[in-house]
Amino acid sequence: MPLRIGYVREHFSSPLLQFAEADGGKTFTLVECPSGTGQLIGRLEKDEIDVAIALTDPLISGIAKGSTAYKLVGSYVTTPLNWAVITGKDAPYNSIADLKGTTIGISRYGSGSQTMAYVMALQQGWPTNELQFKVNNDIRGLIDSVNDGSTSAFMWEWFTTKPFVDAGECRFIGSVPTPWPSWLIAAHPTRAPASELKPFLDTLSTYVRAFDAPEKRAADDVAFIKDKFGYPEEDIKAWLKTVGYPQTCAEIPRQVILDTLDVLHKAGFVQRPEGGFDVGQFVNTDIASLV
Repeated sequence: MPLRIGYVREHFSSPLLQFAEADGGKTFTLVECPSGTGQLIGRLEKDEIDVAIALTDPLISGIAKGSTAYKLVGSYVTTPLNWAVITGKDAPYNSIADLKGTTIGISRYGSGSQTMAYVMALQQGWPTNELQFKVNNDIRGLIDSVNDGSTSAFMWEWFTTKPFVDAGECRFIGSVPTPWPSWLIAAHPTRAPASELKPFLDTLSTYVRAFDAPEKRAADDVAFIKDKFGYPEEDIKAWLKTVGYPQTCAEIPRQVILDTLDVLHKAGFVQRPEGGFDVGQFVNTDIASLV
C-alpha cells in the first residue's frame, strides 16, 4: 500500500508536487491538509496519513508534550518562515503592539499559527500565560474572523496571504520570522516502515536539490509555481530569494531541535523536564541521521 503523505498545498511543496507527478501514485499518495500543521498532526494521530511534511515548531512541541503518533524523520526547508501578522481591512489595529490583550485567531490548537503567537508575545514582552485564542480552522475562517471583529489578528505565511491583502480583504501590520528552519518531516513509527520511507526521502532529496539549483530558480521554478498557484511572478521571485532546501532530506540538525525547544520553553509553550530534553526521543534514528 502506498505511503499516505500529508502536506499543505503551498509554494513550499513544489518539489514534493513534482515528485508526486513523476511517481503517479505508485509509492505514495498526497493528502492535502489546508488547515496546516495542526491538521497534519491530527491526521497522523487518527491514522489518516503516515507521513507529514509540516512546520518545525508544532511538530517539535507535539512530541515535547507527549505525542507518540510520530517521530521526526527528516528536514524539508532549511530557512525560516516569514509569518505575516494580519488584521481586518477596517480593524483598529495598525501595529503588533496594538494587539496586546486581544484575542488572536488560530487554525487549531498546537498549530504554527498558535506557537508563533507565543513567539510574537515573547518578542513583545507580553505575559504569554494571558494569551487568548479563537480557533478558525483555515485561512478563509481566519480572514472572516478579523473582519467580523471576533479576533484582532492572525498569523499566516506571508506570500500565501498576500493575494488576500492585494485583493483588499485584510491588511498586513507586521511580520515575525521563525527563529528556526521552518519545515521538517515526521512519520508514524510503525505505519511508515524504513523499507518505504528511506527510498521516499532519498528520491525527495533529488527533487529538492533539483528545485534548489540556481538554473532552475531562474526560470523553471518560477514557471511551475505560477502555473500551480497563480502567484504574480514578482512575488515568486521574491520568495525564491528567501528559501533554501536541504541537500539531504534524511538529516536533521540536532541544534534545530534544541534551539526550537529553547524558544518554545522561554515562550511558555512547552515545559522543560528535569534534566532537560533528550533530542534522541524526538527523532527516529533508524530513518534519519542527527547531525
